[in-house]
Amino acid sequence: MASVCSKSLFNLPLLSVFFLLLLCFPPLGGQKKKENLLSEKVEQMMEWSSRRSVVRMNGDKFRRFVKAPPRNYSVIVMFTALQPQRQCSVCRQANEEYQVLANSWRYSSAFSNKLFFTVVDYDEGADVFQQLNMNSAPTFMHFPAKGKPKRADTFDLQRIGFASEQLAKWIADRTDVQIRVFRPPNYSGTIALALLVSLVGGLLYLRRNNLEFIYNKAGWAMAALCVVFAMTSGQMWNHIRGPPYAHKNPQNGQVSYIHGSSQAQFVAESHIILLLNAAITMGMVLLNEAATSKGDVGKRRIICLVGLGLVVFFFSFLLSIFRSKYHGYPYSFLIK
Repeated sequence: MASVCSKSLFNLPLLSVFFLLLLCFPPLGGQKKKENLLSEKVEQMMEWSSRRSVVRMNGDKFRRFVKAPPRNYSVIVMFTALQPQRQCSVCRQANEEYQVLANSWRYSSAFSNKLFFTVVDYDEGADVFQQLNMNSAPTFMHFPAKGKPKRADTFDLQRIGFASEQLAKWIADRTDVQIRVFRPPNYSGTIALALLVSLVGGLLYLRRNNLEFIYNKAGWAMAALCVVFAMTSGQMWNHIRGPPYAHKNPQNGQVSYIHGSSQAQFVAESHIILLLNAAITMGMVLLNEAATSKGDVGKRRIICLVGLGLVVFFFSFLLSIFRSKYHGYPYSFLIK
């Protein structure tokens, strides 16, 4: 009996040491399998990227290559709806910028397997949209190599726009990967400028014996007003930020042409502001004409009323838009 007890006491520490070694040094088979799986995923992503800069994914591919571990690479995903029946013009515009950015990364000297660009279309991965509680498109998200996406890993498209340069800056902040955007050559501006110069040159040649129109004050005034309207409506901001033309709510289909924040705008919004400024200016011109002309009094009175109506109505409309963007602004006139 004593010998049995002594053997048990002798074996107990050995068992403890054995289990401790198992905890500290797990079997190499699982680690090897994990490394092989990671190697296969990276190899597959590289193969897809070699064929196409933006990898198209359905629900299964997204869950396996983007969501499921192991993963040592970052993935940029554009959630979109590009099918014609969706009628998402913003998605098509954003996709063009996204393709420019992905091509710039794919064909750069810094290209590596640390970053991949992918796209999930709603008609190919509706389950992914449901899984992420996503109800709008386009949306850009960054899935880091380790951990889950944070709030900053969702691109603020409404405030910043979807220009390739802005996306590249956001990616650099999230991944430390610097991408220099290379755009394909666009000769439309050069051709338009050449046509304009040819038109002006031809006009001057045909009217070379009578160039009094160059000194026409009304013509120069109209040209100056066009430039002023374009600049004050935010066209330069559109050119820099590249915002969408409008926003369509995917839930009810309602289209918004005015952005609800004072920090952003839509392209359609700048067009609306341009037309409102032009209408107000036209009203002021008519008021000035009614006051300075020496024509019939009745005609001048009609011109005055029309000009006053234009100024009052369209200035009220402009003020209401200002109130909708700068929440809490207390003043309004005619239109709230």
